[in-house]
Amino acid sequence: MSSSAPQAKMPRIGLVANGKLLSAAANRMGPLLPTDPEIGLEAIRARYEEHGYVWLNGFVKRSDVVEFRGWVFSHLAAAGLIENGSDPAIGLSSKGNLKKALVDRILMSLVRSVAFEGFCAQPRLARFMDEFLSGISYLHKRKIMRFTQPGTVTVTPAHYDLVYLRGGTSRIVTAWIPLGDTPVEMGGLVYLEGSHAVGARMEAEFQAKSAALTPDERISAFNRNMTKGGWVSKDLPDMAERFDKRWLIADYEAGDVVLHSPYMIHASTTNQSADDRIRLSTDIRYQNVEDEIDARWANHWSLGDML
Repeated sequence: MSSSAPQAKMPRIGLVANGKLLSAAANRMGPLLPTDPEIGLEAIRARYEEHGYVWLNGFVKRSDVVEFRGWVFSHLAAAGLIENGSDPAIGLSSKGNLKKALVDRILMSLVRSVAFEGFCAQPRLARFMDEFLSGISYLHKRKIMRFTQPGTVTVTPAHYDLVYLRGGTSRIVTAWIPLGDTPVEMGGLVYLEGSHAVGARMEAEFQAKSAALTPDERISAFNRNMTKGGWVSKDLPDMAERFDKRWLIADYEAGDVVLHSPYMIHASTTNQSADDRIRLSTDIRYQNVEDEIDARWANHWSLGDML
């Protein structure tokens, strides 16, 4: 592990998700374990298999991430998202009126851009995923970019990704990339420790009781055998108690990449940035090109696309 790797700390403030305060008790909250990318492919793969995730510190060039963050916010500034006259790379949330319809339209343009495609397909990440997936890697066309303003009640409920990717192979790897420094109070992803085993059991139970569903219903996250939207729960403290596990937290930095299993349960918390900084991130999915591909992910991400 690199001596410069960020060391996860307990939160300086109480973490909140959907109005519920996460317990900071040692048996309910802990640190996500960082990994130096230089330890080698086999060691990285072993950590991924053991923990359901691997947090690669400084995997992509920090300056490229900061530059891309600034590019994104420079476009979203037209909708009043960032403070007038501020450096877009800082992502200082505007106190003025937000033009939501315009924000949505610009965001959908950005995820279709050459610049975003190039950022997601940068050579080091592409070569690594070829090696990690033991073949030619396929990057799904549907790629998501999210921003979260300080204080907003919008967070990502607890879920595992395969719920939304059942139309293809289960050998999916998600890369979650914080687009800028994201200390824990800004609401980056939190992971339920060891939950890749929990998610696999849940998925097996779903498949067993869904034999009577039509093929379209079986791959939908909105079928009658799933909770609303495919979420495992909106109540993160209750989940920690129910499964007797810890939520793992991290102070992410620009340049970090987190890979996680399609069964790993994860969520986000409220952005409580004291500096009024907007959290920005992207989550993209990879698989071996030889495996079956979910056709629904062959289109660009659109708001309300039910995935």
